[in-house]
Amino acid sequence: MTLYIVATPIGNLDDITLRAIDVLKRVDLIAAEDTRHSGLLLQHLGIKAKLFALHDHNEQEKSQILIDKLKAGLSIALISDAGTPLINDPGYHLVKACRDNQIKVVPIPGACAAITALSVAGLPSDKFCYEGFLPAKSKARQDSLLTLINETRTMIFYESTHRLMDTLNDMQAIFGVDKPIVLAKELTKTWETIVSYRVGELIEWLNEDVSRQKGEFVLIVEGHSKIDNEITPNVINTLKLLQKELPLKKAAAITAEIYGLKKNQLYQVGLTLEK
Repeated sequence: MTLYIVATPIGNLDDITLRAIDVLKRVDLIAAEDTRHSGLLLQHLGIKAKLFALHDHNEQEKSQILIDKLKAGLSIALISDAGTPLINDPGYHLVKACRDNQIKVVPIPGACAAITALSVAGLPSDKFCYEGFLPAKSKARQDSLLTLINETRTMIFYESTHRLMDTLNDMQAIFGVDKPIVLAKELTKTWETIVSYRVGELIEWLNEDVSRQKGEFVLIVEGHSKIDNEITPNVINTLKLLQKELPLKKAAAITAEIYGLKKNQLYQVGLTLEK
């Protein structure tokens, strides 16, 4: 009666531990995010196992079925399409249900795109925060970035091909053109690419060749430094209030004078708020 949380490769199929292979061979059932995708990995490993579909759209409904099987004495492995389950992947409801029912949960560690990217980024790694995917809609994404404007820890984001440039443009507007950022693309795969730029330079580099904008991305963003100009929530609120009564240029200039900040930076933030 054990649920195993098994990390699988994020690209290179050889990046799987001997322990993970052993567990996947021994369990009675494998719960997978995408049974067809996971079937290819299991075929590569020479594992014939019964698969059970558990994804974002059915997890709450299907978790009880798995709990009943576990209570009946079955052992189950949970895997995602790639990397460590629950890290921006399904599994939370199942693990919580296991804990609530005193069912043993065992981690089988391995690949994780966020940690893999952080390990080679060359940015501070003693303290970091994982933000996953930012909201898809521009306003919500900008609001999320505004809450992180004074985050001192290194920040880790995931992003998709179709939203990459919009996210970077919003980061440039909120964090400033000179914010250090590392882009890790297609980690462990044939076309793995890891580059380090200022956010404005990164946008230029990506625009030079649109093929660079395709793939699965991890963005590692340097945290706020005390050397930087401090844009606090109070600054943002002041700018918002002034924007209601004044043109943006004037509102930014007055806010900059009040708080001793650079008006150009506040002007860029104001443009984002106006959107």
